[in-house]
This record gives sequence, structure tokens and C-alpha cells, in this order.
Amino acid sequence: MNETDEGIRASVRGRFAAIAATPGQEKKFPVGPESAKRLGYDPEEIDRLPLSVTESFAGVGNPTALGEILPGQTVLDLGSGTGLDSILAAMRVGPSGKVIGVDLTEKMVEKARGNAGALGLENVEFFHGVIEDLPVADGLADVAISNGVFNLCPDKPKALAETYRALRPEGRLLMADILLEGHVTAEEVARLGTWSD
Repeated sequence: MNETDEGIRASVRGRFAAIAATPGQEKKFPVGPESAKRLGYDPEEIDRLPLSVTESFAGVGNPTALGEILPGQTVLDLGSGTGLDSILAAMRVGPSGKVIGVDLTEKMVEKARGNAGALGLENVEFFHGVIEDLPVADGLADVAISNGVFNLCPDKPKALAETYRALRPEGRLLMADILLEGHVTAEEVARLGTWSD
């Protein structure tokens, strides 16, 4: 890893640690339950969850709506944040399934663990780590989900390779993300702010 990669990760870690600790202070992009509803999550499902699960939600879409997550499956949540998508997936896979969340930010992982514990979910666990070096075995997951995370990875080809390493041969990736269009100049990118903005 080069210094630029670590600088990007440090910026992302700092930004999302703040969202975990004080989500109401975020001003540059939408967070929280209302954002989740605008992105297509079931409003009743969101409202049934404790605020601690939804208040730090910082996703850009609804990856769990892109394909089925079935009872008994193993789901890998890449950039799991405080656990909203993992918790919804854990409810879908049921007690015979399993969800593993991985996030770069320790404060997000701590909050996700607390959220899953408060809901009594025993089929979900969270790990601190980077997507470019996932702390999971080969061919572990039936489904990988990701919500606004690959754009934050300094080494996207490695992140994707690691994701596919962790998927079973017939596994699927359900991903929501953002990207820059080709006409956006380097000057415009610099004017918009830091990598994590």
C-alpha cells in the first residue's frame, strides 16, 4: 500500500467515524432513516428498526432490492457501516443463514455489533477490515452486498477481486454505488472536496 492509499483510507475512516458518533452533524450528504426511505427501502421496515440502526445510514442505494436474499444463505456485507443492510439481510436469511459485515471504520463496527445485539440477532457478525484484503475464507458467500463503498476503495480492481474470491462460484454481487462521469474534470473533483465527500 502506498502513502496515497493510506491517506485516502484515513480520510474515509475519519469521515465515517464522525457519522457513527454524531450522525446529525453530517452536512455534505444525506444520512439517516429518511435517506434510506428515499433510496427505496421499505418505510415500515425502516421505522420498525431502532434509531441507532438507521441514524448513521450513509448508503447511496438499496442493494438488498437488487436480488433475492434467501433463507439459509451466507451474505457478505462489504462496508457494512453501522449494520443496516446486514441486519436486513440477517432477517431474510433467518437462523439457518449467516451475515458477515466488514467495515474500515472501527466506530462503525462497534455500533453495528451493538445494534445487532440489541435486536437479538445471532446470525450476524461484524469485522474491522478493508475490502482489498477481506478477513474471510474463499468461496464463503452466496451473496455479497455493497452500498456506496467501492467508490471509496483506493484499489478497486483488488477490491473486486477479493469480493469474487469470497463468493461461491454461483454467488452474486448486489451493489449500489456512485461514480464520476467521463466529462468531470480533475479541477471539478478537487473543488468538490476530499475523497470521502
